[in-house]
Amino acid sequence: MDRFACLYIVRGEPYRAGTCVNLSANETLVGRVSQQLVPDLSFTNAFISRQHFVIRKEREQAVLYDMGSRHGTEINGVRVTPHTPYVLNDFDIIKLAKGMTVLHFTYLYADQTLEIEPLSITRQLDIPKLPLTINWERRECIVEGKRIMMSEKEYLLLRLLHEQANRLVLLDDIKSTVWPERSPGAGGVPDVTLDELNALIYRVRKKFGKDTFPISAVRGSGYLLELELKSS
Repeated sequence: MDRFACLYIVRGEPYRAGTCVNLSANETLVGRVSQQLVPDLSFTNAFISRQHFVIRKEREQAVLYDMGSRHGTEINGVRVTPHTPYVLNDFDIIKLAKGMTVLHFTYLYADQTLEIEPLSITRQLDIPKLPLTINWERRECIVEGKRIMMSEKEYLLLRLLHEQANRLVLLDDIKSTVWPERSPGAGGVPDVTLDELNALIYRVRKKFGKDTFPISAVRGSGYLLELELKSS
Protein backbone atom coordinates (compact mmCIF):
# COMPACT_ATOMS: atom_id res chain seq x y z
CA MET A 1 0.00 0.00 0.00
CA ASP A 2 1.32 3.41 -1.01
CA ARG A 3 2.18 5.47 2.06
CA PHE A 4 2.45 9.21 1.71
CA ALA A 5 0.97 10.64 4.90
CA CYS A 6 -1.82 9.85 7.32
CA LEU A 7 -4.34 11.25 9.74
CA TYR A 8 -4.75 9.66 13.16
CA ILE A 9 -8.19 10.21 14.61
CA VAL A 10 -7.82 11.31 18.22
CA ARG A 11 -11.59 11.59 18.56
CA GLY A 12 -14.49 11.87 16.15
CA GLU A 13 -17.63 9.80 15.60
CA PRO A 14 -18.09 7.16 14.25
CA TYR A 15 -14.40 6.17 14.48
CA ARG A 16 -12.39 4.63 17.26
CA ALA A 17 -9.57 6.67 18.76
CA GLY A 18 -6.33 5.73 17.02
CA THR A 19 -7.87 4.98 13.64
CA CYS A 20 -5.32 5.69 10.91
CA VAL A 21 -6.48 7.11 7.58
CA ASN A 22 -4.07 6.78 4.67
CA LEU A 23 -3.71 9.95 2.56
CA SER A 24 -2.12 8.30 -0.46
CA ALA A 25 -4.79 9.64 -2.87
CA ASN A 26 -4.12 12.88 -4.73
CA GLU A 27 -7.10 14.42 -2.96
CA THR A 28 -8.91 13.44 0.23
CA LEU A 29 -12.20 15.13 1.12
CA VAL A 30 -13.15 15.33 4.79
CA GLY A 31 -16.69 16.20 5.83
CA ARG A 32 -20.03 15.07 7.19
CA VAL A 33 -21.92 12.13 5.77
CA SER A 34 -25.29 12.93 4.16
CA GLN A 35 -27.76 11.40 1.72
CA GLN A 36 -26.25 13.42 -1.13
CA LEU A 37 -22.54 13.04 -0.37
CA VAL A 38 -20.22 10.65 1.41
CA PRO A 39 -16.76 12.27 1.69
CA ASP A 40 -13.62 10.12 1.70
CA LEU A 41 -13.40 10.60 5.47
CA SER A 42 -16.94 11.03 6.79
CA PHE A 43 -17.97 12.12 10.27
CA THR A 44 -21.44 12.31 11.77
CA ASN A 45 -21.08 15.46 13.90
CA ALA A 46 -23.59 18.13 12.86
CA PHE A 47 -21.02 20.91 13.38
CA ILE A 48 -18.91 19.47 10.55
CA SER A 49 -19.85 20.68 7.07
CA ARG A 50 -20.62 18.20 4.33
CA GLN A 51 -17.52 19.38 2.48
CA HIS A 52 -15.40 20.66 5.34
CA PHE A 53 -11.82 20.53 4.13
CA VAL A 54 -9.71 18.76 1.55
CA ILE A 55 -6.10 17.58 1.71
CA ARG A 56 -4.30 17.54 -1.62
CA LYS A 57 -0.95 16.05 -2.53
CA GLU A 58 1.02 18.89 -4.08
CA ARG A 59 4.73 18.45 -4.91
CA GLU A 60 5.01 15.68 -2.34
CA GLN A 61 3.50 17.88 0.33
CA ALA A 62 0.12 17.55 2.02
CA VAL A 63 -1.79 20.81 1.62
CA LEU A 64 -5.05 21.49 3.45
CA TYR A 65 -7.81 23.76 2.14
CA ASP A 66 -10.85 24.65 4.24
CA MET A 67 -13.82 24.50 1.85
CA GLY A 68 -15.66 27.41 3.41
CA SER A 69 -16.98 25.33 6.30
CA ARG A 70 -19.61 26.89 8.58
CA HIS A 71 -17.73 26.34 11.84
CA GLY A 72 -14.17 26.46 10.51
CA THR A 73 -11.00 24.40 10.76
CA GLU A 74 -8.32 24.94 13.39
CA ILE A 75 -4.70 23.87 12.98
CA ASN A 76 -2.64 24.02 16.16
CA GLY A 77 -5.24 26.28 17.73
CA VAL A 78 -5.39 28.79 14.87
CA ARG A 79 -8.41 29.02 12.57
CA VAL A 80 -7.33 28.77 8.94
CA THR A 81 -8.58 31.07 6.19
CA PRO A 82 -11.10 29.35 3.88
CA HIS A 83 -9.92 28.33 0.40
CA THR A 84 -6.32 29.19 1.33
CA PRO A 85 -3.55 26.56 1.13
CA TYR A 86 -1.97 25.42 4.38
CA VAL A 87 1.05 23.12 4.09
CA LEU A 88 0.74 20.49 6.79
CA ASN A 89 3.68 19.53 8.97
CA ASP A 90 4.39 16.52 11.14
CA PHE A 91 2.43 16.54 14.40
CA ASP A 92 -0.06 19.23 13.29
CA ILE A 93 -3.30 18.98 15.27
CA ILE A 94 -6.50 19.64 13.29
CA LYS A 95 -9.65 20.44 15.23
CA LEU A 96 -13.23 20.54 13.93
CA ALA A 97 -16.65 20.99 15.52
CA LYS A 98 -15.42 23.13 18.42
CA GLY A 99 -12.87 20.50 19.39
CA MET A 100 -15.29 17.58 19.38
CA THR A 101 -13.34 16.11 16.45
CA VAL A 102 -9.54 16.07 16.64
CA LEU A 103 -7.09 14.74 14.04
CA HIS A 104 -3.33 14.30 14.18
CA PHE A 105 -1.42 14.69 10.91
CA THR A 106 1.91 13.04 10.22
CA TYR A 107 4.11 11.81 7.40
CA LEU A 108 5.30 9.06 9.74
CA TYR A 109 3.64 5.71 10.29
CA ALA A 110 3.74 4.00 13.64
CA ASP A 111 4.16 0.26 13.93
CA GLN A 112 1.01 -1.69 13.20
CA THR A 113 -0.34 -1.23 16.70
CA LEU A 114 -3.13 1.14 15.71
CA GLU A 115 -6.28 0.12 13.97
CA ILE A 116 -5.90 0.71 10.22
CA GLU A 117 -9.18 1.65 8.62
CA PRO A 118 -9.22 2.36 4.86
CA LEU A 119 -11.09 5.33 3.46
CA SER A 120 -13.46 3.01 1.65
CA ILE A 121 -15.16 2.09 4.92
CA THR A 122 -16.83 5.49 5.04
CA ARG A 123 -18.55 4.68 1.77
CA GLN A 124 -20.16 1.66 3.41
CA LEU A 125 -22.11 3.72 5.96
CA ASP A 126 -25.82 3.06 5.79
CA ILE A 127 -27.49 6.39 5.06
CA PRO A 128 -31.22 6.18 5.73
CA LYS A 129 -33.47 7.65 3.07
CA LEU A 130 -36.82 8.18 4.71
CA PRO A 131 -39.62 9.59 2.53
CA LEU A 132 -40.82 12.57 4.54
CA THR A 133 -43.14 15.44 3.76
CA ILE A 134 -44.16 18.24 6.11
CA ASN A 135 -47.32 20.29 5.61
CA TRP A 136 -46.95 23.23 7.97
CA GLU A 137 -50.41 24.67 7.25
CA ARG A 138 -52.11 21.42 8.22
CA ARG A 139 -49.54 20.78 10.94
CA GLU A 140 -48.93 17.25 9.83
CA CYS A 141 -46.09 15.01 8.68
CA ILE A 142 -46.30 12.17 6.22
CA VAL A 143 -43.67 9.59 7.15
CA GLU A 144 -43.40 6.57 4.86
CA GLY A 145 -46.99 7.11 3.76
CA LYS A 146 -48.33 7.51 7.31
CA ARG A 147 -49.99 10.82 8.24
CA ILE A 148 -49.02 12.06 11.72
CA MET A 149 -50.55 15.20 13.20
CA MET A 150 -48.51 17.65 15.28
CA SER A 151 -49.67 19.04 18.59
CA GLU A 152 -49.36 22.79 19.14
CA LYS A 153 -46.07 22.50 21.07
CA GLU A 154 -44.64 19.94 18.64
CA TYR A 155 -45.49 22.24 15.74
CA LEU A 156 -43.87 25.30 17.34
CA LEU A 157 -40.73 23.37 18.25
CA LEU A 158 -40.30 21.62 14.90
CA ARG A 159 -41.05 24.76 12.88
CA LEU A 160 -38.39 26.70 14.81
CA LEU A 161 -35.75 23.98 14.52
CA HIS A 162 -36.57 23.44 10.85
CA GLU A 163 -36.23 27.15 10.05
CA GLN A 164 -32.78 27.04 11.67
CA ALA A 165 -31.86 23.59 10.31
CA ASN A 166 -28.24 22.59 10.94
CA ARG A 167 -27.79 25.55 13.27
CA LEU A 168 -27.78 25.64 17.05
CA VAL A 169 -31.04 27.04 18.47
CA LEU A 170 -30.50 28.43 21.96
CA LEU A 171 -32.60 27.25 24.90
CA ASP A 172 -33.97 30.74 25.55
CA ASP A 173 -35.16 31.04 21.94
CA ILE A 174 -36.92 27.68 22.15
CA LYS A 175 -38.65 28.60 25.40
CA SER A 176 -39.80 31.95 24.03
CA THR A 177 -41.16 30.43 20.83
CA VAL A 178 -42.77 27.26 22.17
CA TRP A 179 -44.15 28.65 25.46
CA PRO A 180 -45.15 32.25 24.64
CA GLU A 181 -48.07 32.06 27.06
CA ARG A 182 -45.84 31.22 30.03
CA SER A 183 -45.05 33.90 32.62
CA PRO A 184 -41.56 35.37 32.23
CA GLY A 185 -38.84 34.28 34.59
CA ALA A 186 -35.22 35.36 34.94
CA GLY A 187 -34.12 37.63 32.10
CA GLY A 188 -37.65 37.85 30.71
CA VAL A 189 -37.50 34.30 29.36
CA PRO A 190 -40.62 32.13 29.88
CA ASP A 191 -40.35 30.09 33.06
CA VAL A 192 -39.90 26.66 31.49
CA THR A 193 -37.89 23.91 33.13
CA LEU A 194 -35.36 21.75 31.31
CA ASP A 195 -37.43 18.74 32.31
CA GLU A 196 -40.41 20.14 30.36
CA LEU A 197 -38.27 20.83 27.32
CA ASN A 198 -36.59 17.42 27.45
CA ALA A 199 -40.00 15.76 27.77
CA LEU A 200 -41.19 17.54 24.61
CA ILE A 201 -38.08 16.45 22.69
CA TYR A 202 -38.64 12.89 23.91
CA ARG A 203 -42.27 12.91 22.72
CA VAL A 204 -41.26 14.19 19.27
CA ARG A 205 -38.62 11.49 18.86
CA LYS A 206 -41.00 8.77 20.03
CA LYS A 207 -43.96 9.95 17.97
CA PHE A 208 -42.22 10.65 14.65
CA GLY A 209 -39.15 8.40 14.98
CA LYS A 210 -35.73 9.57 16.08
CA ASP A 211 -34.39 9.23 12.52
CA THR A 212 -37.21 11.32 11.06
CA PHE A 213 -36.28 14.38 13.10
CA PRO A 214 -32.64 13.90 14.17
CA ILE A 215 -32.52 16.45 16.98
CA SER A 216 -29.18 16.75 18.76
CA ALA A 217 -28.66 18.35 22.15
CA VAL A 218 -25.72 20.63 22.85
CA ARG A 219 -25.43 20.39 26.61
CA GLY A 220 -26.34 23.60 28.38
CA SER A 221 -26.78 25.55 25.12
CA GLY A 222 -29.65 24.31 22.99
CA TYR A 223 -30.69 21.94 20.22
CA LEU A 224 -30.13 21.58 16.51
CA LEU A 225 -32.00 19.73 13.80
CA GLU A 226 -30.00 18.11 11.00
CA LEU A 227 -32.46 17.46 8.25
CA GLU A 228 -32.88 17.72 4.50
CA LEU A 229 -36.46 17.48 3.28
CA LYS A 230 -39.11 19.06 1.11
CA SER A 231 -41.85 21.08 2.72
CA SER A 232 -45.27 21.61 1.16
